[in-house]
Amino acid sequence: MEEQVKIVNLPRLNEPAPEFEAVTTFGKIKLSDFRGKWIVLFSHPSDFTPVCTTEFVAFSKANDEFVKRNVQLIGLSIDSIFSHLAWVKNIEKNFGIKVPFPIIEDIDMKVATLYGMVHPKASSTQAVRAVFIIDDKGILRAMIYYPQSNGRNIQEIIRLVDALQTTDKYGVSTPANWTPGEKVVVPPPKSQADMEKRLTEDYECVDWYLCFKKI
Repeated sequence: MEEQVKIVNLPRLNEPAPEFEAVTTFGKIKLSDFRGKWIVLFSHPSDFTPVCTTEFVAFSKANDEFVKRNVQLIGLSIDSIFSHLAWVKNIEKNFGIKVPFPIIEDIDMKVATLYGMVHPKASSTQAVRAVFIIDDKGILRAMIYYPQSNGRNIQEIIRLVDALQTTDKYGVSTPANWTPGEKVVVPPPKSQADMEKRLTEDYECVDWYLCFKKI
């Protein structure tokens, strides 16, 4: 008998992020409660596990940087609220750090299923390490998936938030390895006239299709 293939439904970029209501360590929340803020929603496989603990310490230490960018962190795992509360207390005891953001209880896997966090070949009972960046209008702007064995780079998530917010503010793109303060990429020309005009403007052009500028 052929093995049945389970399809993981993923949300799609530049569409409204799936709405949800959930119990968290901060009480009940809805995604729409945070409209007007950017959101970094991230899942982890399980409480009281080594890699996840290092990530929660790192996210907690970086929380002020997210707040500066009008970003709300929200964690999730397929564990009970009691497990979350005990783990948060354990992190505070062992690392002297309070976890300053809500963690979703998702025993029924409703939120994990909405966001395609459960990958059967990785685990049918745990969420993978997923990151969803949602803008202040509730639109899903970026998704990153990591294996269960490897922790995330929190600074890269912050960098991506900076890049997305820069794109929105200035109508530009950002090149590979971009960080704030570096040159950005201006949109490519849409006509021959635009192509010729841009070579005379105050841009740093490698060629007609690739021009940079400072902002």
